Amino acid sequence: MLIPIKEWAKDDRPREKLLLKGSTALSDAELIAILIHHGTKEKSAVQLGREILELAQNNLGKLSKLSVKDIMKIKGIGAAKAITIVAALELGTRRDMLANKQAIVNSSKDVAELLRHQFRFKKHEVFAVVFLNRSNKINHIEVISEGGITGTIADPRIILKKALDHEAINLILCHNHPSGNLKPSKSDEDLTEKIKSAAQFFDIKLLDHIIVGEEGYYSFADEGLLG
Repeated sequence: MLIPIKEWAKDDRPREKLLLKGSTALSDAELIAILIHHGTKEKSAVQLGREILELAQNNLGKLSKLSVKDIMKIKGIGAAKAITIVAALELGTRRDMLANKQAIVNSSKDVAELLRHQFRFKKHEVFAVVFLNRSNKINHIEVISEGGITGTIADPRIILKKALDHEAINLILCHNHPSGNLKPSKSDEDLTEKIKSAAQFFDIKLLDHIIVGEEGYYSFADEGLLG
């Protein structure tokens, strides 16, 4: 027989436990239970949290890759609960990115590590630009498009306008390859050259184009592809 969470010992209830001991004292399943608020007649919110984690192989990175529809495959999880989880994970991703915004870039690895964790579990391509000042300090990071990086979507005019808005002297392009194959495609190379050439008219330098995946990254600069 299922015992409702409200009948658990006070120290074991996720919300009360967080208040008494802090958020770090809670398991991943307990934190998810707080997000989904209520369980069902058959399962507690914590049990549902465990099932959601199992769906992502107990990997929070993979959990952030799941869509609302994916999470709704769990019996007892409706649209509202799934949306809450996806929104919470996205906030965590944005917080991590914001925390690193003022970093100074010394190598391709610096940028790859900064963005790889945000993009590596995405099911679709995400194209972002890092805008840097003369000292290679990051002024701004922005996702320009999602779903592909065709010349139309990653329009150099939009990127350069944003570069001027953020007083950038240098740029680093970045996108992910969900397939895991880090080798740049012909369209990746063509787009890189197009943005590099356009940036030169504004005395803005393209420092690199980095492709990230679950297992690593590829740097155009490190491979000598930027001339």
